[in-house]
Amino acid sequence: MTVGVIHLGGQTQARTSTIAERHCWLAAGGRFQAFALALAGIAGFFALWQLGGWLIASNPRTAAFAGFAPLPSLTRLAEMTASGEVWQMTAPSLWRVGQGLFWAIVTGVPLGILISRSRIACEVTNLPFQFLRMISPLAWMPVAVLAFSTWDGAIVFLITAAAVWPVLFSTAAGVRRIDQAWLMVARNLGAGRFQMLKTVILPAISQEVLTGVRLALGVAWIVLVPAEYLGVKSGLGYAINDARDTLEYDRLAATVLVIGTIGFALDAICLALLRRFSWQRDQ
Repeated sequence: MTVGVIHLGGQTQARTSTIAERHCWLAAGGRFQAFALALAGIAGFFALWQLGGWLIASNPRTAAFAGFAPLPSLTRLAEMTASGEVWQMTAPSLWRVGQGLFWAIVTGVPLGILISRSRIACEVTNLPFQFLRMISPLAWMPVAVLAFSTWDGAIVFLITAAAVWPVLFSTAAGVRRIDQAWLMVARNLGAGRFQMLKTVILPAISQEVLTGVRLALGVAWIVLVPAEYLGVKSGLGYAINDARDTLEYDRLAATVLVIGTIGFALDAICLALLRRFSWQRDQ
């Protein structure tokens, strides 16, 4: 009888080990497939880019723009990276975006909590906020130039004007989704407003706030380039404008690659933070 139990236990362990190995193989296959599809997408992108560059170079009317092709652009990008030009043009832009996001978070999170917790505040601000968020941030350029004594201040204002709305509305939506039972328990335990904000509301809306920051970062990064067409002499937007004026189209395309790469990296960082601080570990 004991031998039979041992034999059955061995069969169960062997079956469990086989299932685990099968799951490992399936997971590895899924990762390999995803990697292969990503490579195929990149290869297709470069193939279309090369085709476009060939069509531009083969047409006498557009041959002057041949620097947009992959080989000249990547060659110039390597030169810019080796000389440190990439960092010199990127650092001011990252600083401006960082400042704009900081002010968007400092403004958007408290306002989002306020309008979701106060019916009067929500009704008073709803129409003005809905109206203001539909105005292009670049439409505030004349106002920004008049209101701020420096070009950097004007650019940071434009970035903040673009980034504040995703943060504000994501925060408000997160507060509205909080289970009211949590708030009732906190009140019954004697929590004051500050304690409730610190121990219940902020942890509960962390995912929504980070999602809003991620969306705001994407909007801010798009607004950055035209905003830097203002009087500044540094940044990625200025580099784009300068390359256009000097007809250095290989440098222009290389700068576009830098903008896309940095934007992709920043979004990946935000996504990693979302997963890291998620309290829903199974998602």
